[in-house]
Amino acid sequence: MRFIDTKIDFAFKKIFGSSDSKDILINFLNAILYEGQPLIEDLEIIDSQPENPTLGIQETRLDVKATINGDRIALVEIQLINVPSFGNRVLYNAAKSYSQQLTGKDRYERLKTVISLKIADFEMFENQPEFMSRFVFQEKEHQFECPDTEIELVFIELPKFSKELAELETTADQWIYFIKNTRTLETVPETLSAVPEIQKAFRIAREDNFTQEELKELEKQELWIQDQQIAIEIAREQVTKTAQLSLILRQLVRRLGTIQPETENSIRKLSVQELENLGEAVLDFKHQSDLTVWLQANAI
Repeated sequence: MRFIDTKIDFAFKKIFGSSDSKDILINFLNAILYEGQPLIEDLEIIDSQPENPTLGIQETRLDVKATINGDRIALVEIQLINVPSFGNRVLYNAAKSYSQQLTGKDRYERLKTVISLKIADFEMFENQPEFMSRFVFQEKEHQFECPDTEIELVFIELPKFSKELAELETTADQWIYFIKNTRTLETVPETLSAVPEIQKAFRIAREDNFTQEELKELEKQELWIQDQQIAIEIAREQVTKTAQLSLILRQLVRRLGTIQPETENSIRKLSVQELENLGEAVLDFKHQSDLTVWLQANAI
């Protein structure tokens, strides 16, 4: 048995945002937002396509949008690529969903709380070891919550979730394990099949549950994501290399004096790893010849 990658937008929406996934989404949100307590009794999955896209701003369509219990709005999105200003986009979408509730002479009392849940396949907060973080408005010095907190941001960082099947303790753990690992599984783990909604999610995620056209769409999205991730890594490596190169050239000039153009050209051709090695060797150089010998011996 083969399963699709539930992290791909197309698959994620089919599992959590389709018309017959209401029970799955309720169980998932109760697990993630309310520690498994059945506080969400009902919800309505609504179209998340913006009716009037803002001119000049990239489309901000969400994976899943739902009104829960009639008094809250849940925005759910999975993000695989660590794009610039992702955090700004999250806040923008939440604020937009909050502000666009009122039309005409509607009163502020009708505004619903907006909970924005973002599942990221990359690390967002360097100094936060936990895989889930929740943000609300707080007083800066004493850190008590604002009484009118109507926007809440919840982030799940998949790389920080390292639990194995035997270590899953909560329904939230089980759902996150499902999202992160389903593509690599060949059978439904007994631990997860005990939850009816997760069992149903596995049935939807089976490859044979998708048409050939849908599988082609999934493959197309996977290839696009891989291409984007490779492009971002190349760009980051280039930025890193530029910074390293600038630093090492300054160090060499201070230590050895003026660097000859042909020698500098040889240094500019070094890889990121070779530049790191050169940076460690610089402190041992006393003469220009030391640099020349190093380049001859170490440049790949």
